Amino acid sequence: MHTLELKNISVKAGEKLIVDDASFAFKSGEVHIIMGPNGSGKSSLLNALMGHPKYAITGGSILLDSEDITALPTEKKAKAGLFLSLQHLPEIHGVSMTSFLHRAYKDQKDSDILPLDFYKKMNTLATEFGIDARFLKGHVNTNLSGGEKKQSEILQLLALEPKFAFLDEIDSGVDIDSMKKVYSAINALKAKGIGFILVTHFVNILEHVHPDMVHVMREGKLVASGGRELAERINKEGFEKI
Repeated sequence: MHTLELKNISVKAGEKLIVDDASFAFKSGEVHIIMGPNGSGKSSLLNALMGHPKYAITGGSILLDSEDITALPTEKKAKAGLFLSLQHLPEIHGVSMTSFLHRAYKDQKDSDILPLDFYKKMNTLATEFGIDARFLKGHVNTNLSGGEKKQSEILQLLALEPKFAFLDEIDSGVDIDSMKKVYSAINALKAKGIGFILVTHFVNILEHVHPDMVHVMREGKLVASGGRELAERINKEGFEKI
């Protein structure tokens, strides 16, 4: 059982405070959803947790299994078991997805798995979750639609099986067929004990993923936390009444 605790996290972008004193904790196999109006700090929080250079954590701490990892560089946070799916995925020309993931897998898992064996492993996973295996041979996120990029990101998540995954609007601008595959993978990995923070604007996620907690951010602050009934209330009343 793993735990991840955010204690009084404050984040700045330049001189602007964009996350103010955010705290919550979760453990293996839990799904927490963060909702809120545009510009409330949701994506900034996830990026800061992973060490994006645009954001500086100016207060508080991140505890992974009670160890303070706040100041670790991004690659060491990844090796420790954190994963971030960005809202806008970069394209990496000239690097195949299989090569990219093989190197990441070897580094993070301290594995000496051979490239062909790794490809077979990933091809099996892609088939299991209905994801087109051609993504494995293509360049990372190159010439893919929005839904295809999200499926490609799920392949990365399936390969690395982190302790905790932060998914930033994984359901934004994605067709329903792609979303079914994304939700299927999230639920399967949740059952294996991976914890998730999902940033979303869409309450209909509740039809596919059952959150342990729902949090609401507004103007950089976590202003409410509760169960799925909180998301249902937002759907009826909007954020202003929360």
